[in-house]
Amino acid sequence: MISAKIHSKIAVEAELKKQKIVGQLSSTFDDIIRAEKEDYESESVRRPLNVVGLFAGIGGVELGLQKAGHHCELLCEIDAAAKAVLNARFPEVRVHDDVITLLTLPSKIDMITGGFPCQDLSQAGKGAGILNGSRSSLVSEVFRLIRTHNVPYVLIENVSFMLKLDSGRAMNVLASAFEELGYKWAYRVVNSLAFGVPQRRERVIFLASSNEDPRTILFADEVEEPQTEIDVVGKVPCGFYWTEGIRGLGWAVNAVPTLKGGSTIGIPSPPAIIFPTGFVGTPDIRDAERMQGFPADWTEPACGVAKASTRWKLVGNAVTVDLFTWLGQRLRRPNLCGTRVTGWPMKKTGGWPRAGWNIGSGRFGSAISSYPVLNDRPDLTVWLKYSPKPLSLKATSGFLERTERSSLRFPPDFIEVLRTHKKRMESATKSNI
Repeated sequence: MISAKIHSKIAVEAELKKQKIVGQLSSTFDDIIRAEKEDYESESVRRPLNVVGLFAGIGGVELGLQKAGHHCELLCEIDAAAKAVLNARFPEVRVHDDVITLLTLPSKIDMITGGFPCQDLSQAGKGAGILNGSRSSLVSEVFRLIRTHNVPYVLIENVSFMLKLDSGRAMNVLASAFEELGYKWAYRVVNSLAFGVPQRRERVIFLASSNEDPRTILFADEVEEPQTEIDVVGKVPCGFYWTEGIRGLGWAVNAVPTLKGGSTIGIPSPPAIIFPTGFVGTPDIRDAERMQGFPADWTEPACGVAKASTRWKLVGNAVTVDLFTWLGQRLRRPNLCGTRVTGWPMKKTGGWPRAGWNIGSGRFGSAISSYPVLNDRPDLTVWLKYSPKPLSLKATSGFLERTERSSLRFPPDFIEVLRTHKKRMESATKSNI
């Protein structure tokens, strides 16, 4: 009989080999996982949660949770362009501007969500801590509200760099604060590619609970991460960062690398896509919104208070909606299968692993996949709804110049296709003179 501890295809195969019954089991891997989940699945769907969204941006977390049936009671966002989007897209929800002046929360709140800058943890950690009322960082305000409102769940999203920041010291600040308040916690790096959007985007999802094992939510689903091919130029569309070329490339097969907020001076820098035809372009802002799981033109209301280019910053700083729809569904139907994930005691110093937990018996790390699910998505050429803009001659020339000074190994034929694109753009420029 297959053990209930099996939680990945690799584990299944290892268990079968150990039991020497390879080829004798008629059930497929999916059958095994399905049967195991049915053993532990909650019998009934739980009631929706009432949510307060701090540092809400353009509402990606809240929109995802809303699609799973949860209710947003209050949003907090200081950026004027983002607030314009929230007011337009969540017309029934009050939007407060500054978390520092947010003194009370609506009654019967079940969850606080937030995605503050990870550097705030470093800043808070260098002071006397984040539970002493210090205003040294925005994260301090999150814990101020938690202490005074007895919130059962706290959901935090941040960049995966948070795990390495200050050699793990920043994560220790965050985890220690929750432990001091009596919360159980779990976190996991999750990749947006798992949810059927063509964007490789890894984020740390940190879930703390005062009354429940968060592993039953965050670790309840897992599939193997797909392998990435390299020799694909001319076969499928591939995304890359045209702003880089010396230290990195951001190569993404049939997808784009992580959408970013743009330069420090507000210049949009969407990733480029090299198509099998040899065309090289950047996606339309409406497709970029869709790559984050939003409907096209979700950020259009921002144009009333800011430059149109601000939309790229809003999308790049947002979260992938579909990720939080999945998480919202698991909040309503936890699964004890998540408690079967294997782990190891964490080291006291150094960077943190890609997943981990503390439910009251110490901190443990885990190698659970960053893919809770693996939803289908069509070829990027088919997925895009709006015509990409050709990568400019200046951008192409700058990227090629940087590659000449780089020691990176580029995919086969990649540089040659870009040189051909450069020649096309040169010809187009001359013809327009």
